[in-house]
Amino acid sequence: MNTKGGEFESVDMDDVMNTVLSNLHLISEENKAEIIIDEPLPTITGDPSQMVHVFQNLITNGIKFNDKKTPDIHISSQINRNECLFKVSDNGIGIATEYQEKIFEIFKRLHDRQEYPGTGIGLAICQKIIERHGGKIWVESEMGKGSTFYFNIPDK
Repeated sequence: MNTKGGEFESVDMDDVMNTVLSNLHLISEENKAEIIIDEPLPTITGDPSQMVHVFQNLITNGIKFNDKKTPDIHISSQINRNECLFKVSDNGIGIATEYQEKIFEIFKRLHDRQEYPGTGIGLAICQKIIERHGGKIWVESEMGKGSTFYFNIPDK
């Protein structure tokens, strides 16, 4: 991924999700993940490759940090007055309240590398991307019941 990002353009988020689903086909199949997308998703102004990165990371985390036989991921959006709000929910292990802000800090891991592999930079990169687009990202979660990540992208 180009960390500097490309030019902003009109981005059909359904196209973004098609790319993400294609990229994650193998991991989804291996883990028997159910990924449900409420369509149609909106068209925004942004960097398409960075939007792919954000959704890919959130979906992958929903699959990886999951102890269910079938990880369920649900993606939806709503258009508000001057922004698009996206929601990525999972039925995973959840995140304790005291860690819900820390997970966006670079290299902040909540689990041992042997338990859940990874670098601890994925959500920090997602936050930088969303901030570059003028938005915010946050999570609501309950231990054992999954997480819902929200992010907004303002109309440009």
